[in-house]
Amino acid sequence: MQQPELGTRGAAIIEQEDLKFKDLNKNGKLDAYEDWRLLPAERSIDLLQRMTLDEKAGMMLIADMRMYNEAFMLETNAQTKTVTSDFNEQDIVVDKNQFTGEPLPYTIMNTVGTTKGILQHKMRHFIWRTTSAPADTMARWANKVQALAESDNLGIPVIFASNPRNHITGGSMGATASASVGFSKWPSEIGLAAMRDSAMVQQFADMARQEWLATGIRKGYMYMADLLTEPRWQRGEGTLGEDPALAAQTMAAIVLGFQGDILNNSSIALTTKHFPGGGATYKGFDPHYTYGRNAVFPGGRFEANLLPFKAAIKAGTSSIMPYYSLPKDTKYEEVAYAYNKGILRDLLRGELGFKGIINSDTGPIESMPWGVDSLNIEQRYVKALEAGTNMFAGNADPTQLISALKAHPEVMPLVDESVQLLLMELFQLGLFENPYVDEAKAIETVGKDSFVQAGKEAQRKSIVLLSNEGNSLPLAPNTKVYFEDYQKNYNKPAPGPGTVYAQSHPNLTFVATPEAADIILLWVKPAMRPLFPADDSPLKVNLSACAVDVDYVNALTAKKPTILVVNFANPFVIDEIYNDQTKNRFKGVIATFGVEPDALLDVVSGKFNPSGKMPVTIPISNQAVENNKEDVPGYDEGAGYGLFQFNEGLRYNKNR
Repeated sequence: MQQPELGTRGAAIIEQEDLKFKDLNKNGKLDAYEDWRLLPAERSIDLLQRMTLDEKAGMMLIADMRMYNEAFMLETNAQTKTVTSDFNEQDIVVDKNQFTGEPLPYTIMNTVGTTKGILQHKMRHFIWRTTSAPADTMARWANKVQALAESDNLGIPVIFASNPRNHITGGSMGATASASVGFSKWPSEIGLAAMRDSAMVQQFADMARQEWLATGIRKGYMYMADLLTEPRWQRGEGTLGEDPALAAQTMAAIVLGFQGDILNNSSIALTTKHFPGGGATYKGFDPHYTYGRNAVFPGGRFEANLLPFKAAIKAGTSSIMPYYSLPKDTKYEEVAYAYNKGILRDLLRGELGFKGIINSDTGPIESMPWGVDSLNIEQRYVKALEAGTNMFAGNADPTQLISALKAHPEVMPLVDESVQLLLMELFQLGLFENPYVDEAKAIETVGKDSFVQAGKEAQRKSIVLLSNEGNSLPLAPNTKVYFEDYQKNYNKPAPGPGTVYAQSHPNLTFVATPEAADIILLWVKPAMRPLFPADDSPLKVNLSACAVDVDYVNALTAKKPTILVVNFANPFVIDEIYNDQTKNRFKGVIATFGVEPDALLDVVSGKFNPSGKMPVTIPISNQAVENNKEDVPGYDEGAGYGLFQFNEGLRYNKNR
């Protein structure tokens, strides 16, 4: 038996047979759950028997915990202050749904003060959203929180979960995806699929894993196995495209890169979401909202949605998150997936053989109880537990869960089943032995040069060349280029041009006006209506509905031959600027999926030969989108559906 490294800030060390163990419950003897020689299953059973009802309830909740000076996640206009590693003891209690703004039947503690959350509410799972703190500050804070947890009577460590932190995103997904300061930058999730390179996807996941590990984050609320079969769904950028086989292959590489072959003390445990697939949503409406509650399968493709989840399960994903939606017109009960026994116990556990944690999305009990609206809170907890949900996200106050368990002792075996699964993950990750991180190493690991360079290569590999008239690309050396990066705020789009790029380049000459250029390089980054807040007006993916002034763009592209680049955070319809009357203006069309300007310029100048392939079909018109079947990939929608096809992508000098 190899002695693991023990990390302690207060627990005494017990020595036995020349081996060392932590006395986490401070009773002066070695208990089974403290004995790292035993299997996680044995240790978790022993610890479970020592826990009170309050401790079990606290273990089953996950909610936000904030660093000092960190703004609440949906405070878009909050004053920016320097985030520090001190505790933030402020609770946030809300009387409105945190996503939709709709009134709640009672208040929810969305975010809990650190000391209260750990010592009073007995919570051990927290969502860590901070993206502005440097790595060493993050590591210091994580260590302080772990020390507080170690001081509690059983010494159970904390696990921090986070949404993705390493992607360049368009931003319509709000609090669910963003880039963290200092972390290596990679294409958006759909851009990973565009690379068509599983080895590089796994390399990405392994490098991001090391950055996360260094700061103390040990769990990912990711990745999305949902299929992008409905172009209007605002979360499309976070998917791995429309094709089940491609999404499955990419997902497997991600899980293996973050977790390894089995969960261990250097793994990031993943939460694959949103089971059984959130992409087939009625007219694109998201089930955070009551009008988006229905998952619909007019093309009969329910089974296809399961393929990426099957791949994640086979690769060993630690946790799976069911979505808010309810299945409409299927063989399953029409209740939200967190309450759906047929979906969770019969399909996910029974048919697919998943043995890990089922972690609800944020707020199905209080905020999004679709299909069980008539049940009271106690009844909702009971139904969700009976369905197979192990963990409840979005509320940091265990009072009502505890009341439900006291009133319904018959569900305690389900509680014990859930708590044991949650403890097993903590044991497998080695957190009981050493939850602490090296604060100096954090700053060396996060943003390490080799990670940054690999991210840059991945960005280039994700770029797709869609057309190249007369072999106009790559541009000849010293071509005079007017390069405009056109990205506007959805809510208040400023008139006129975007950002005009004027930096020097070894092969190209940038000019300040279109008139002075040989060619225009126009990079359009449409912005969909944000996910939060939203309303039930129709979702559209044509450019004029997505913060693009098409009159301005058409006037610009009439001035000089143009290379059109579109960042397809969603499958946007571009017929308002690219149509039979205007196509002769465009010498080339390129698709990006979250890259930095240098990556695009390396492709345009020929320094990098494009190799990406489309992960999704680009519809030819709004009408085609409105006539689609929400669960059917674009390549199966019919001959007249696509402008650019799934799997399309050219290279220079061949495959034309």
